Amino acid sequence: MLTKTGLIELIHEINPTADLGWLDEFSPQDLERYLNHLQQTLEPRGSSWTRLGDTTAVVCRKPAA
Repeated sequence: MLTKTGLIELIHEINPTADLGWLDEFSPQDLERYLNHLQQTLEPRGSSWTRLGDTTAVVCRKPAA
């Protein structure tokens, strides 16, 4: 596993607009997840990926009123 600094550097290489101070506020686990997301966006459209089990594919909400 990369260090937090290493993760931030890799993220910044792909997304140079990401503020380093802002990225430093996140945990290494969150940074690794974001880096994986960024790396996936570099793949050609239509390439396969695996959804993490912590979110559903579709989310809907009912209005309060």
